[in-house]
Amino acid sequence: MTDPVIPALDGVPSRAGAVLVIDLGALAANWRDLAARVAPAECGAVVKADAYGLGAGPVARRLLAEGAHTFFVADTEAGMALRTVLPAMQPEPRIVVLHGVPPGAAPDLAAARLLPALNTLGDLERWRAEGQRRGAPLPCFVHIDTGMNRLGLTAAELDTLAGDADRLLAGVRVESWMSHLACADHPADPMTKTQLGRFRAALARLPAARASLANSAGIFHGRDYHFDLVRPGIALYGPNPAPWTENPMRPVVRVFARIHQVRPVSAGDTVGYDATHRIGRPGRIAALGMGYADGYPWALSGRGAALFGGAYRAPLVGRVSMDLLTADVTDVPEQFLAEGGWAEVIGPHRPVDTAATEAGTIGYEVLTRLGSRYHRVHLDGPGG
Repeated sequence: MTDPVIPALDGVPSRAGAVLVIDLGALAANWRDLAARVAPAECGAVVKADAYGLGAGPVARRLLAEGAHTFFVADTEAGMALRTVLPAMQPEPRIVVLHGVPPGAAPDLAAARLLPALNTLGDLERWRAEGQRRGAPLPCFVHIDTGMNRLGLTAAELDTLAGDADRLLAGVRVESWMSHLACADHPADPMTKTQLGRFRAALARLPAARASLANSAGIFHGRDYHFDLVRPGIALYGPNPAPWTENPMRPVVRVFARIHQVRPVSAGDTVGYDATHRIGRPGRIAALGMGYADGYPWALSGRGAALFGGAYRAPLVGRVSMDLLTADVTDVPEQFLAEGGWAEVIGPHRPVDTAATEAGTIGYEVLTRLGSRYHRVHLDGPGG
């Protein structure tokens, strides 16, 4: 089967040092798979942090075309920006702002037709006042903390709300109650079931509305966690949302670095800053055009491998520099080492999760650190 990325690379400008390939077809296929798993619950899409570094505009537009209707961002500015790039249509896509209603932000939220997730009674009061000022109840989510201790109504605030819901909720329209799972990617951790029980108990005390609990990992805990709306994030972008099993998601991201120079080296030579890698035999070193300024972790110094010619692995050696990586290409056939050619640094041979493990971090961080210097290529095939 022909690799669809290869012809796409042929069209990359020669000035580009590194390329981020984003397979929107695979992204859409991942969303379809998750939507089928949770039906009849709605499958939303978390596009915070600029869609995990991949571009909230193209990602959200592709998922909207696929059938997604509810999108989640972190803050008001991200929500306002997303509203401007989504097409005008009815019904209008919902954009939920997870960080609530900071003081002074309610007019901007309402003007952009955003739905804040109300995290405190202060958020609720500010949103209620904005609805009263506009003369109509404003839609929102209400976040109930069930053990994360990060955002959401505290137990005391929940008691207050449950005891005076008619008055406190006047002027707002609760579209959904929500909570967030802390340990869903650890299937044996009892915290997940504890949070489910706390969420159900909270819902029993509150006026009827839709409910949302499951993140990406939560989806794979089964229907008890799906409620009316699930909120996948990392699963859409390819890393494994259920690390206790084989990854069910399609890879979305591939990263290629330009071959800038190939040089001969002798036994005893050293490579890169601090001379951390010493050459053991005569060979060749390739300098590749990306580094930690592109979000490639410095912690990956001397770890992993790049792929040349689609088939030949070459270990990455020496320190990760700001703008360069170095690979020992001694065993790579010369025809795949032309200056201006490409080496694949992240892809099927080395998925995001693998690079994250090598760096001692998580796939979320690897994705969201991908910087603005990449030339971006969007593939929009069917994705399987």
